[in-house]
Amino acid sequence: MTGRLPLDEQLSAFQAALSRNDVLLEVLHRTAAMRLPGWYLTAGCLFQTVWNVVTGQPPTAGIKDYDVFYFDDGDLSWKAEDAVIRTGQEAFGDLLAQVEIRNEARVHLWYEQKFGVPCAPHTSTESAIDCFAATTCCLGVRLEPDGRWRVYAPHGLADVFNLVIRPNPVLAPREVYETKAARWRQQWPGLTVLDWPGAV
Repeated sequence: MTGRLPLDEQLSAFQAALSRNDVLLEVLHRTAAMRLPGWYLTAGCLFQTVWNVVTGQPPTAGIKDYDVFYFDDGDLSWKAEDAVIRTGQEAFGDLLAQVEIRNEARVHLWYEQKFGVPCAPHTSTESAIDCFAATTCCLGVRLEPDGRWRVYAPHGLADVFNLVIRPNPVLAPREVYETKAARWRQQWPGLTVLDWPGAV
């Protein structure tokens, strides 16, 4: 079982699984060419590609979008972020996939209005990734200038390979976790979804 392998072997298996998703590889390469500060391809497209490989589904099955995070606290205006989003629309326009680009330095400006809880300013892209509703989501991958893969996985990779959804109650409310978990379970019925702390 991959989730029980030594970490270096899990990393190799993780990269091998992601490499079976041609759309994901294309997004990685095109985002690298944009040279965004502190960028990562993150969240669903990563762990869901692994789930697809583990469960024998097509690598892109059930993937709603491809999230690109970057961190630029030098200009927190919507205008600056929108300019990057528009550049991305040109870069990814011919892909049969939705790519969403967000400046994580700006999240605290809109998070409470959208999710009902305040969000302290993030200090990096990594600190934003740390705040996803499930630990399984806390993943980031980018291509370094020399072509190496940089993988950020603060909770490791075992749950990803073992199809386990574990809550991460540091920011997102319980409803966000449970709604996402229910949607994922429809596509990947073999998932084990752990209860939110204190849930009855």
